[in-house]
Amino acid sequence: MDRRSFLTKVTSASALAAAAVAVSYPGKSTHAQVKFRWRLAHSFGPTAPVYAEALKNMADNFRVMTKGRLDIKIFAGGELVPAFGVFDAVKQGALEMFFSASYYWAGKVPATQFTCSVPFGMTPQQVSAWFYGGDGLKLWQEFYAKHGLMVFQAGNTGVQMGGWFRKEIKSIDDFKGLKMRIPGLGGKVVAAVGGVVVLLPGPEIFPALERGVIDATEWVGPLYDWHLGLHQAATYYYSPGYHEPSTANELTFNLKKWKSLPKELQEMLVHGAYFLNVTGLAEFDAKNLEYLEKIKAYKGGKIQFRTFPNDVLKELYKAAEKINEEVADSDPDARKVYDAYKKFRDGVRTWHNINEVAYQNALKTVGAI
Repeated sequence: MDRRSFLTKVTSASALAAAAVAVSYPGKSTHAQVKFRWRLAHSFGPTAPVYAEALKNMADNFRVMTKGRLDIKIFAGGELVPAFGVFDAVKQGALEMFFSASYYWAGKVPATQFTCSVPFGMTPQQVSAWFYGGDGLKLWQEFYAKHGLMVFQAGNTGVQMGGWFRKEIKSIDDFKGLKMRIPGLGGKVVAAVGGVVVLLPGPEIFPALERGVIDATEWVGPLYDWHLGLHQAATYYYSPGYHEPSTANELTFNLKKWKSLPKELQEMLVHGAYFLNVTGLAEFDAKNLEYLEKIKAYKGGKIQFRTFPNDVLKELYKAAEKINEEVADSDPDARKVYDAYKKFRDGVRTWHNINEVAYQNALKTVGAI
């Protein structure tokens, strides 16, 4: 009897232990066998250079790595929801995830302007240092959680061009009455110096510029600008892109859906965002050079490359600093994020002046550039 009692206890204990292992070990759990069919909507066109291919590759990689457990279907802007409707669709749980640029949500969440691109702000390298090495991503995730979202940085266009202009900019007075397509904080800067800001989605920019409905537009850089045909609608191509020195993209999830995923699938998505971040910036840098040469050669050199005059840049900078503070004061989260942004910006600039800037100056000194 004692022996049978002992064996019964051992068998029961073994069964409980096995059950515990089955629950805690993802490879053996019932949860791990669940297949997740998710939808990702983005704010760009179905053939958008860099973005369309990168998102498809990421989704294909997940299917292979998970053996079909995580299957993500990609929808371009307007295919499932409007290009600028992805934030609300994911927030409300109608979709699981989206890919976009956070300054599009400025009217809903003011702090998003400081997680995308800040006029006269940090470069892509510095922004990534803030997100990954500082507290930038943590702060971003904190205020997105209030909207039921989880977010990761997922790309960067690099320092953009200053834009296409039908007329030459010789002084700050040339901005007065200038109708320009430009979003985000950059648009507020143009408005502050007398410009008229017009918000247009990508497909509407070329015809508006060609017909003179707008006098100028910024878009991204040579790669995207060429595909949009902007070189056919304006003569003057300006740099630098003071308004968007680092336009970070986001890969964002509905928070409840995110928490429903097994840990190993969450980690794959985190690394998917890294994948988009690294490959995105690399491709923009490589392909912008290629398309810069195309623009230079267009109609035997028709396009006139210009840099904004120093006195114009100084006025734009003064306007930008004032506007950044006003936006920060409009919302507690915006103030918290912008203060952290400024602190990291000032510190990393001190370091980059010693190494990065000094190196660029040395290249000029020896005639390498």
